[in-house]
Amino acid sequence: MNTCQSGALGEEAACNYLKKQGMTILARNYRKPCGEIDIVALEGKTLVFAEVKKRASGAFGGPLAAVTGAKQRKITLVAECYIKENTPKFDSIRFDVVCLLAGEITHIPNAFSPRRGTL
Repeated sequence: MNTCQSGALGEEAACNYLKKQGMTILARNYRKPCGEIDIVALEGKTLVFAEVKKRASGAFGGPLAAVTGAKQRKITLVAECYIKENTPKFDSIRFDVVCLLAGEITHIPNAFSPRRGTL
């Protein structure tokens, strides 16, 4: 299995997990030239942008460490595009990370906040 296939399986597992938590999936792999958001979901009246990170081991800081400041800025820019294009109804926005490590799923709500002046 190559990295692309492994990533797709990880995103599928994350999607299923979020659905079981009561979220409605609005989009997957939403792409723009500036980046991509793995999952866009709605939890009640909260619009959730979720980054999925899958790792075989916790070496090098594990999955959460891969969501760097630069990655967070890209996700924020893509989230702004999503909102402008789709005009979803929501009361709040949240940025989550779903970590898959050695078969275990860890969901981190509010994993990061966008910089001031964005969204």
